Amino acid sequence: MRGLNVARIRTFFSFVYNDVVFPCAFVEWFTTVGVDSITGMWVVHPDYICNRRHKAVIHLDAILRAAHLIPIYGRNPLPIQINSVVSLDTFKAYYVNKYIDHHAHEIAF
Repeated sequence: MRGLNVARIRTFFSFVYNDVVFPCAFVEWFTTVGVDSITGMWVVHPDYICNRRHKAVIHLDAILRAAHLIPIYGRNPLPIQINSVVSLDTFKAYYVNKYIDHHAHEIAF
């Protein structure tokens, strides 16, 4: 995706070191799988290290913009418990929606 990575921001925070404020985000990374041949959208899945989500602290300057992730649904109906709060923890892969707006299309594709 043109050198861009997808991450889920869990929280924003800052700290002071030597009288300098460092604004940061605690993120969970996604790995790029490739481009879906039908939709033309990139496919990502949660990144794991030793069976745990790959997490990191990054500086806010490393964030370009928000990405709209669409779950890749299976063939079975979704349980009633699935909602927007748990959706990024539920599915195995997601489309990066390049059709959400003009800027997303131009930047990532």
